[in-house]
Amino acid sequence: MLCGMAVKPSPTTLRRQLGAELRKLRDQAGSTVSEVAEALGWSESKISRIETAHTGIRNGDLDRLLKHYGVKDDVAAKIRAIASQSRQKAWWEAYGDVLPNAYETYIGFEAEATSIFNYECQIVPGLLQTAEYASAVIQADGVYDDPDVLGQRVAVRMARQAVLTREPPPQLWVILDEAVLRRQIGGPGVLRRQLLRLVEASELPMVTIQVLPFAVGAHRALAGSFVILEFAGRSDAPLVHSEGMTGGVIRARPEELRSYWMSFEALRAAALSPRESVEFITMAAHGNN
Repeated sequence: MLCGMAVKPSPTTLRRQLGAELRKLRDQAGSTVSEVAEALGWSESKISRIETAHTGIRNGDLDRLLKHYGVKDDVAAKIRAIASQSRQKAWWEAYGDVLPNAYETYIGFEAEATSIFNYECQIVPGLLQTAEYASAVIQADGVYDDPDVLGQRVAVRMARQAVLTREPPPQLWVILDEAVLRRQIGGPGVLRRQLLRLVEASELPMVTIQVLPFAVGAHRALAGSFVILEFAGRSDAPLVHSEGMTGGVIRARPEELRSYWMSFEALRAAALSPRESVEFITMAAHGNN
C-alpha cells in the first residue's frame, strides 16, 4: 500500500480523531453505548454518530461526556482542543446548502487522504472529470433543476481536484470499467474531450489509470463502484466509500476493508496494464469524433 507525508488535518478528519478519542475513553470506562446513553439521557444513535465522525459535538455535551468518564484535566484539555479545531470551516462547507451531508463527509476524508484507490463502473471519477462532463453527470441525476445549484455542484467537483495539486499530492490509482469509456455522457464531443483528459492525467506521476475491458467478463466488483482511502497517521485506519442512489456509505470495519482490498487487487490483476490502458483510452477517444 502507498503512503505519503502528513498533510494539514481537515475538520472531517479531526472529528474522526475526536470520535476515536471519545470511543477509547468509553472503552476505558468499561461502558457500552447504551449505558452512556441512558446515563446522559441521550439516544444511542447520537453517541454512535459522534464516535464515528458523522456529526460534531457541542461544548456542553462534550463537557458532560468528559465528566461522565472521569477524564483528568490534562486529557480533557487535549480533547477540547481537538473538538475546537474540528469546528473550523472547510472550503466545501460554503456549498453546504447544495451538498448532502454524506458527500461533505466524503470530501473531508478525500481532502487529506494520502492514497486513493478507485474502481468506477459507470462514470469517470470526480477527481478526473472535465467541467462539461461533470455538468452532464449532475444533470442526469435529475435532482438539480436550478441552474445556480447545478453550477455550484460543478464548482465543488472542480474544486475537489485541487487535492491532486497539493504538496505532497495523494497517490491516485483508478480502474475504469470499459463501460465508462463507451457511455455517451454529454454526447460524443464531451466524451471525447473527457477521454483525452484521462490520457493527460495518466502522465502525472501520482496518477495510475487502468481499464477493465468487457472481455474480462465477470469479476470481483460486479456490485458496483467504490473508493478506498488511506491516511498518513498510524491511528487513521483506511476507509471505503461506496456510492448509493440516496447517498454514499463509508465503511471502516476491518473485515469490510479486507474484502474491498481483495476485490481491488483482483481488478488490478485483471485489467489492462497502465500503458495498454492509455492506448485503449486514446483509441476510444478517436472513436468519438
